[in-house]
Amino acid sequence: MELFDRPSGGERALLVHLNINQIDHQDLEEFRLLSQSAGAEIIDLITGSRKRPDARLFVGKGKAEEIHQSVVQNAIDLVIFDHTLTPAQERNLEKIFECRVVDRTGLILDIFAQRARTFEGKLQVELAQLDHLASRLVRGWTHLERQGGGIGLRGPGETQLETDRRLLQIRVGQLKDRLNKVRQTRKQGRAARQKADIPTVSLVGYTNAGKSTMFNRLAESDVYVANQLFATLDPTLRRLEWQGLGPLVLADTVGFVRHLPHGLVESFRATLEETLEADLLLHVIDQSSEDRDEQIDAVEAVLKEIGAEVPILRVYNKIDISGDAPSLHEGSPDVPDRVYVSAYSGAGMDLLKQAVQQRLSVGKVSTFHLTLPLSAGRLRSQFYRLGVIQTENTLDNGASELAVMLAIPLLARILAEAQVNPDDVLPEAEAILFRRTLEHFELAKIERAQALANQEETFEDLDIEDADLEELTSPIHYS
Repeated sequence: MELFDRPSGGERALLVHLNINQIDHQDLEEFRLLSQSAGAEIIDLITGSRKRPDARLFVGKGKAEEIHQSVVQNAIDLVIFDHTLTPAQERNLEKIFECRVVDRTGLILDIFAQRARTFEGKLQVELAQLDHLASRLVRGWTHLERQGGGIGLRGPGETQLETDRRLLQIRVGQLKDRLNKVRQTRKQGRAARQKADIPTVSLVGYTNAGKSTMFNRLAESDVYVANQLFATLDPTLRRLEWQGLGPLVLADTVGFVRHLPHGLVESFRATLEETLEADLLLHVIDQSSEDRDEQIDAVEAVLKEIGAEVPILRVYNKIDISGDAPSLHEGSPDVPDRVYVSAYSGAGMDLLKQAVQQRLSVGKVSTFHLTLPLSAGRLRSQFYRLGVIQTENTLDNGASELAVMLAIPLLARILAEAQVNPDDVLPEAEAILFRRTLEHFELAKIERAQALANQEETFEDLDIEDADLEELTSPIHYS
């Protein structure tokens, strides 16, 4: 009986990249970067093309022999395929090459396993690895997978495999239970932020598009940054004060890649839910990449798979490399849909902040000139807390002349909540912009007053105790 254990070895790798007519073409340079990110020492590269994959070897017999010769001549430890292989194909190829064979899914899982730092990240990676291993468990125990032909040789193989499968299933169940607890914890955190009316902005995008660099620039943080694929894996959240918006939560999520293994998407669903519940997604795009459009499609495909229906602002990053000028573009009046920036140099970051403020405030950001009396100190402090004051002058009577940059709806809400009439603090040319905006506030007051008056009229006709009347006339909240 032929015995077969999975080979083990070092990191001297041979890369195999084929163009299959029935499969979307892969990016060879991205494949190189993935292999380097995993720590492989690339010794050789073999390319080719086929009309369709071979059912037994994925590659043809001739190509398999070519790979085997290179493995022998270059003392290769590992053959990496830029494609998804079936368990049978991996097993057949390892028998021929006499070295380890890893497909694209296994390569990405290995990178994720190296980069996971937090407890949650390690749980998610382990779950994805076990799901991937489940169909490949038999490979390392081929010599035990069937009964022998004589006395004393029956049973052990089946027992060993069934034991391994049972232990794997138990571990998968434990991981899913722990991730459910993580999901509940994240859900409670999001509920608390929503209750406090704190908006969440999530960074999404293709791996190595510059998300972490942009996160550090916006949040003044120190998240690990490197020019490699999947440099950071674990999600990071920071609370910051955003100009014109006040408190805001900024979230940095895991990068996406073309043909991202479905198991990874499922395992990282707890993390990706941060994008589902965000108020705005910043889709960070590498403007300098030749495959920019394909990368955009890959990210949007994953967002569609997880059911994300969140407003998106496209952020074209790395203009310091592409040579583009910082700019902001509106898809419709007062609604920015894309902005060109460089997170590395900081160029255009002020435009990005303006675009986020407009998207979350639903209005164009403009400069307004207010004259606030001494009694409006709390309102003045609120403008400082929002970080929207551009200039301030103090008049002889102690009043403050402020130049603030805000969206009309946001400024209208602030003035209404402070019970300040725009005509009293703004020039005529600017105050006229707020009269229509503030109509719904006035209408709400009128409706509430009428409702209370109607209640009082009704109670006058009824014999109701004062205590009951006080309970029935409690404040009414209108949406």
